[in-house]
Amino acid sequence: MSAELAFNRNIDVDYGVPEEVAPCVRRIVANNPGPYTFLGTNSYLVGTGRVAVVDPGPEDKAHLEAIAKAVKGERLTHILITHSHRDHCDGARALQAMLGGEIASFGPTASQRGAVAPGLSYAFVDPAFVPDRTLTDGDTVRIGTLTLDVLHMPGHAPDHLCFALVGKRTVFTGDHVMGWNTTVIAPPEGNMADFLASLERLMLRHDKTFLPGHGGRVQTPQRVVKAYIMHRKWREQTILACLEDGIGTIPQIVERLYGSIDAGLKDAAALSVLAHLEHLAARELVAASTGSVSLRSVFVSRTS
Repeated sequence: MSAELAFNRNIDVDYGVPEEVAPCVRRIVANNPGPYTFLGTNSYLVGTGRVAVVDPGPEDKAHLEAIAKAVKGERLTHILITHSHRDHCDGARALQAMLGGEIASFGPTASQRGAVAPGLSYAFVDPAFVPDRTLTDGDTVRIGTLTLDVLHMPGHAPDHLCFALVGKRTVFTGDHVMGWNTTVIAPPEGNMADFLASLERLMLRHDKTFLPGHGGRVQTPQRVVKAYIMHRKWREQTILACLEDGIGTIPQIVERLYGSIDAGLKDAAALSVLAHLEHLAARELVAASTGSVSLRSVFVSRTS
């Protein structure tokens, strides 16, 4: 198993300009680049005449005006939200005020939201986000002559949805699967067991194209999903190896596994390790000194 995944980061972006990326689908990229958003959030315009927007992105005036310009003369019927992280959903109400359309998403969850680490606060989630219409797994959304199947794919976020364009073998994957990087799993917002189960569901499909929330198209979906799963299994084994060597705290594991990572990403790395340890503890493969798994726990392997 390899530690490295083959990512495509060679992408040109012309902010605010719609680009056709699949039949009946245009993409406009928001100008909000960063370590977790890559070149910016992708907003997708689905359909012609009657149009849906998948992820309006941040509440950025220039970006929302670019969407409005692109759909001029058409009717915006739906604003679909993959998950309630602010870089995906903050522009929803402002766009609705401009163009109308029904806001639809999974809606509020009963689970704790956000991520408990200094560099990843609760601020990246909008826990108060409430759509006009709640969606769940198996629902459908009709956009003119097009139909989107709703897939509930928790893991990165408990409310994460993907939208499959029926008959086109195309899925809007949000942050569940991306081609430019691995997906951040940051407890309590993220859950490794849910994430892996959601990936296994995608492996059963026969899609041709993934259109992610950040970065370019994924044109070998099953290969990428399989690589995601293998990467997580490999990471799990490296964490168990650390414990076997007596490296039992999350800061120590991060230093061993991510020693050369940028300092600004170490909090995310710590939370990823925590997510793996939660998953291992649930399967009774590791134990935490405090009984409950936390960033401050000392861990031991139970596999030997």
